[in-house]
Amino acid sequence: MLIFTPELCPSGSDPLAVLERALPALDVIQVRVKDPELGTSAARATCDWTRRVLELIVRTRSDALVLVNDRVDVAATLAPEGVDGVHLGADDAPSELARALLGPDMLIGLSTHGPADVALAEESSVDYLGFGPIHATATKGYTRGLGSDAAWVAARACSRPLFPIGGIDAINACELAEVGRAAVGHAILASQDPLRTAREIAQLLGHGA
Repeated sequence: MLIFTPELCPSGSDPLAVLERALPALDVIQVRVKDPELGTSAARATCDWTRRVLELIVRTRSDALVLVNDRVDVAATLAPEGVDGVHLGADDAPSELARALLGPDMLIGLSTHGPADVALAEESSVDYLGFGPIHATATKGYTRGLGSDAAWVAARACSRPLFPIGGIDAINACELAEVGRAAVGHAILASQDPLRTAREIAQLLGHGA
């Protein structure tokens, strides 16, 4: 899963061009707009970027899923245009409210940060979990991570797909091979060769090129 944050792409680059280069190695794209342009609301910026991603998916005939970060309203608005679901943080809309608004077929993901969160999520209707941070990450401001061992334990205890997140790159992704999946942002988006980096991470997670 690529956490597509346009602000993480190299200065002067076209974020959509960066995404297109990595696209053949991606299964899921989660659109996360960190800093909307001046005068633009977070909802509008997220909607605009998600539409661009959807257009790219159609143009390239990719089968990658597209999720919206945080914004249930944007996911609901863009569902007819091909959005597959929403990812919720701990402070976002409750997952049951999101399910009521989006219906049974849309995907709903939930961020978790420890065993208690994972256990609580088992009682919800979410489809997958994010789990982390695994390592320290400047993107979210975490100076310490939970470690790969915690991700293994969480994945074993969870009946849903679990995506470790936080500071994962083409060096340490091998530590998560037992989990077999990961959510990655900076390592791919800031890479000089996004496709190569995405493929390297996929291989370290136990997937073919």
